[in-house]
Amino acid sequence: MKNIFPAMLLLLLVTASCNKMLDEKVVTNTTDNFHNTKAGFLTAVNGSYVSMRNFYSSERGMTLTETGTDIITNGSDGNYKFTSQYTSQLDSRYDHVREVWNSFYQTLNTCNVAITRADKITDLDSATKARGVAEAKFCRAHYHFILMEMFGAIPLSLKENTEILREAHRDSLSAVYDAVIKDLLDAEKDLPATQSEWGRATKPAAEHLLARVYLTRASSPQAQPTDYANAAKYADLVIKNYGFKLLDDPGLVWAQGKENNSETIWAAQFTTDPLYNYSDNNACRFFLMQYDVLPGMKRDLANGTPWKRFRPTRFLLDTLYKDRVHDTRYEKFFTTVWYTNAPTATLKMGDTAVYLPGYDVSATEIASKKYMLVPPRLYTEKLYPSLNKFADALRPDNQASGVRPFISFRLAETYLIQAEAMLMQGDAQAAADLVNVVRLRAARVGPTDAETLAHRNAMKVSAANMNIDFLLDERGRELVGEQLRWFDLVRTHKLIERVRLHNDEARANIKPTHVLRPIPQDQIDRTVNEFGQNPGY
Repeated sequence: MKNIFPAMLLLLLVTASCNKMLDEKVVTNTTDNFHNTKAGFLTAVNGSYVSMRNFYSSERGMTLTETGTDIITNGSDGNYKFTSQYTSQLDSRYDHVREVWNSFYQTLNTCNVAITRADKITDLDSATKARGVAEAKFCRAHYHFILMEMFGAIPLSLKENTEILREAHRDSLSAVYDAVIKDLLDAEKDLPATQSEWGRATKPAAEHLLARVYLTRASSPQAQPTDYANAAKYADLVIKNYGFKLLDDPGLVWAQGKENNSETIWAAQFTTDPLYNYSDNNACRFFLMQYDVLPGMKRDLANGTPWKRFRPTRFLLDTLYKDRVHDTRYEKFFTTVWYTNAPTATLKMGDTAVYLPGYDVSATEIASKKYMLVPPRLYTEKLYPSLNKFADALRPDNQASGVRPFISFRLAETYLIQAEAMLMQGDAQAAADLVNVVRLRAARVGPTDAETLAHRNAMKVSAANMNIDFLLDERGRELVGEQLRWFDLVRTHKLIERVRLHNDEARANIKPTHVLRPIPQDQIDRTVNEFGQNPGY
């Protein structure tokens, strides 16, 4: 999105004081009238995307959505283990929730600038205006929805703030759902099917998000009778109308440089330009074990910078990825072999240096190898199979942040959304058929047609397999690491149950309080009225 990044930088400066949720210091380098011009409108539309980069692929976004679940727990490093372990430090002073809250509300006001002022700009042609407003509404809905998923009832921000306001009130969940759905329906109507600049909102992106929103509301106290049907409807539109196609190889979905593929519906954008890139784009670091201190290994760009923040639970590895004969996703999504890049007396360049076979081996076999052989019983907070979806070898150096886009909506999830919606409407066979589309593309290709067919047959599931736990398992296998898991468990009312069953580090501490995040304390402190905290914090 070559034209968006400079505008994003400008909008960060222009709107820093516009939000009633933020501090009162006025900081601006343009006059207010600039946003009454076509250039100002386009700048506001571009600036509506700013906080996508604050959330997607960042430590705050990843920590709040992936760790502390049934499939991801903490590694050895980082200051935020308390999020994964649900200890008393997870409270209203937690900087990740403050940063997401403040960033989103700041950018919501940017969205409102574009939406509110569009009709007042005389030299703005109707097509540009309709598309720009639709993009801003897509972003506004996106931010409100994530905020609601995390915090519950939140203040809706639907009008531009033109003065400092010290009063704020939490709108009802029903009102937030209604506003999000209205924005997405408006956006879906006016967005094009494709955009010339990849990363801008499109009609299928709005429909995919609509499907997510309807699916989420359907299992909430605010549920409407048609929610599951609407979730299935909008997922079906995405699947059938735009030429999206699952890649034949699931390992290629996240191939660097090929993120804009037939499976990608929408992605948060980053850039290789150091002037405009975002320093928090670090998904490439979070899931890596500490390979660089092991014999024969040193840190390099190809292997990545191991921050050891997140590691897979044994439930993910031993249960969800138990089938490694027919299902290729474990071997595609996880790095289990490291090759020598720092030769030793016994290891030559390119030799296997570390191998995690994923099954038990004897001490005798371990001792017989010149390389480091690590069976599951020897996994630690520093030594474990490493999710590789976000590997980024194009960073300028080991200290630099990531440069690749983050795939936020993709077709495999669309199929799984529709499957869940069909199951909850009582059509287990339709759900199984949709799940099988995702599973069969992950089936191993054998050396003969007969062997390939055997793998595919083994991957098929039936209507009898369909229940919410199976669908959560399948989402875990397919979507691990993609900033969905905490939301999935909360939506299905399975967070506490599954964490207690499958997360050794978190099971003792998690409680009903944790289905919401704490409202940031500075938000409570800076309002003159009483601004209620979530229960238990």
